[in-house]
Amino acid sequence: MKNIDMNIEGNILTIKIDLTKDFGPSSSGKSITIATTEGNYAIPGREEKVGVNVYKKK
Repeated sequence: MKNIDMNIEGNILTIKIDLTKDFGPSSSGKSITIATTEGNYAIPGREEKVGVNVYKKK
């Protein structure tokens, strides 16, 4: 997971992402990756999963 902070309070999942960071070009080279879970991420202690990708045009 890159640049993603997740917090669970009760039944509320909060996701924080710093939009000023970047991790270089995507694999296609068409966009710049800002944050990613790098696939589906199992939420600890829960049955749900989350998948997040944040990017911008190159």
